[in-house]
Amino acid sequence: MGLRGEAAIVGYVELPPERMSKASPAPFTLEQWAELSADALADAGLTGDVVDGIVTSHLAESEIFVPSTIAEYLGVGANFAELVDLGGASAAGMVWRAAAAVELGLCDVVLCVLPARYITPTSDRKPKALSDAVFFGSSSNQFGSPQAEFEIPYGNLGQNGPYGQVAQRYGAVYGYDERAMAKIVVDQRVNANHTDGVIWRDKPLTVEDVLASPVIADPLHMLEIVMPCVGGAAVVVANTDIARRARNRPVWIKGFGEHVPFKTPTYAADLLQTPIAKAADTAFSMTGLRREDMDMVSIYDCYTITVLLSLEDAGFCEKGKGMGFVAEHDLTFRGDFPLNTAGGQLGFGQAGLAGGMHHVCDATRQIMGRAGAAQVADCHRAFVSGNGGILSEQTTLILEGD
Repeated sequence: MGLRGEAAIVGYVELPPERMSKASPAPFTLEQWAELSADALADAGLTGDVVDGIVTSHLAESEIFVPSTIAEYLGVGANFAELVDLGGASAAGMVWRAAAAVELGLCDVVLCVLPARYITPTSDRKPKALSDAVFFGSSSNQFGSPQAEFEIPYGNLGQNGPYGQVAQRYGAVYGYDERAMAKIVVDQRVNANHTDGVIWRDKPLTVEDVLASPVIADPLHMLEIVMPCVGGAAVVVANTDIARRARNRPVWIKGFGEHVPFKTPTYAADLLQTPIAKAADTAFSMTGLRREDMDMVSIYDCYTITVLLSLEDAGFCEKGKGMGFVAEHDLTFRGDFPLNTAGGQLGFGQAGLAGGMHHVCDATRQIMGRAGAAQVADCHRAFVSGNGGILSEQTTLILEGD
């Protein structure tokens, strides 16, 4: 069961992130979708007439019929059109769905696009509506929602607080080394310092800097939490024939896993046993590869605690021993365990849902040999993760070059 590894990422684009406070005006989201698609296709050396599949997330200009709205706008006769709603796990989820559609013969080339530039034209007479996402983070305050009745009234909402609770629980069970946690940010900042276009390109960081930053949700410091920004990213997934004649080294999608057992941590059986455990096992069993076969890992890093739990539960280190693992290994692109080699979201910046696609692009860049000063030597295989909600929706990919 699973993929045969006959679909590949053949092109990508990732916009340089911009700070929210300094972001330039952007076209409508639908136009961003088209621009990112064109750039990703150009990167692959392909033209738009070969596209017959699209995978998307939400679209500001259309609350319903999103895939068909995009297909109409692009002039694409889509044989496969999918909307994925998995938060930060959406990007990896989009990629494996595209690969499955290609392997099934439904389509030849699929666009996976996540625009994330929010300052778009709007009428003063009809300003953009403020949604639950603005006020309640990943929570829903809609009438009839269990969260509206049982969680939000008691202050259990948003992201910072719940992730802080998870970190507190980890410390109570396994102990807590704040310097090891800070080292995750510092090593990723080294990677960001060697990557063009990132938010923190020219700003080195020390463990002391991280620990001196304000505590936002005890024990998490400000620099252990992603900085929201604007940007966008897209990848092109193609079949074997097209991949072989595309411009770049094909990045084959060899395996995937996905596990979504709950929405909010209130209903987690165990806060410290995350869904990535099952998602990673599924991906590795699909490929026959081992954890030690990976040349780099690109782990979703909205918070340092997310990285720590993901490394443990995905099987890269023993449960409860993640802080020791982080302290003992060099996580930079030139180290013995390259992690988030373009800086991750903690160093690159989190451009909305495109933050999840950052990890796909990070691995793709490395396998294609296009990471510049941050290139990992002899990089042929990568593990990628996506995480949505409060460790509630997790997706994995295993990518491999020829």
